[in-house]
Amino acid sequence: MTSTRQTVRRGIIDALPLFIPAIPFAFVLGVTILHAPLSALVGWSSSWVIYGGASQLTLITLLSDGAAVAAAVMAALIVNARHLMYSAALAPAFQQQPAWFRWVGSYFLIDQVFALCVLRKHLPPEEFRAYYLATGLTFWLLWCAATGLAIIIGPTIPSEWGLGFTVPVMFTALVVMGIDRWPKAAAALIAAAVTFLAADLPHRSGLLLGAAAGIVFGLLYEGSRK
Repeated sequence: MTSTRQTVRRGIIDALPLFIPAIPFAFVLGVTILHAPLSALVGWSSSWVIYGGASQLTLITLLSDGAAVAAAVMAALIVNARHLMYSAALAPAFQQQPAWFRWVGSYFLIDQVFALCVLRKHLPPEEFRAYYLATGLTFWLLWCAATGLAIIIGPTIPSEWGLGFTVPVMFTALVVMGIDRWPKAAAALIAAAVTFLAADLPHRSGLLLGAAAGIVFGLLYEGSRK
């Protein structure tokens, strides 16, 4: 029991510093929700229905730009497609877990949780489960609270603060943190190059193409190793 408590405490402590860069992201999302053609409650519900900042922002931004609902939903799904690679990386650890955890755990698999837990996937099953749930629940509670607060006080934030700049900074930090082999570096560079070349495409579809290019490279590389 003591070991489990220490593991949970460690998960919470590890999660808190990584959430700090997500706070401005939450406020960017909150302001976007306020300007979107949907109610604030519906927009905020995306925090616990979708629970993925990048896909939430993609969906709500495209809806605000007048994109078709089907196209906006598809774009959000493409942004979240990177989670397929996260799942593949954590599959060995999840296979040792009970069925209920495999269902519940997949819901909490976001970028920050993956960045922390992939480094600990070789822990004993019970210890990994405690750490994973501690980090996942911490991020979930803080994200829902932060986006809700952002919707309430977002309009009072001066536009001169330029909070939108924090979004790419946060994801860049996560990418760098997770690059420990050359294939990951190659996938990141390919995604960045495609995104740059397609930057002028409408509805920010260059971001989607870049993400898709990185994912395809990763899948092809993993397939070539088998």
